[in-house]
Amino acid sequence: MPRSNRPRGRRSGTGDEGDEFDPTRVFAGRLTTERKRDGLWNVQPLTATNAAKHYLCPSCGRDIAPGTAHVVAWRADGLMGEADDLAARRHWHTHCWRITP
Repeated sequence: MPRSNRPRGRRSGTGDEGDEFDPTRVFAGRLTTERKRDGLWNVQPLTATNAAKHYLCPSCGRDIAPGTAHVVAWRADGLMGEADDLAARRHWHTHCWRITP
């Protein structure tokens, strides 16, 4: 009988070990941390190609239409933990985020 060269099972070092939710994979773009007057914020740009839904900007109150590049921000120093901070993330117009103190 010929030998099978197919791998059997998982190999270590393939990157599949972490089954936890990774918030950096949620959106396309480079995650940065910014300091605002009210604390630290995780900020991640969302490209126009990946913006597929309508959002409401918390600063100006206007709609962010699908296909519009914008910024997603959530607390980096929240008291209730990372999962709650990520659940409370908001989508901002890039300009509105920049002018917010």
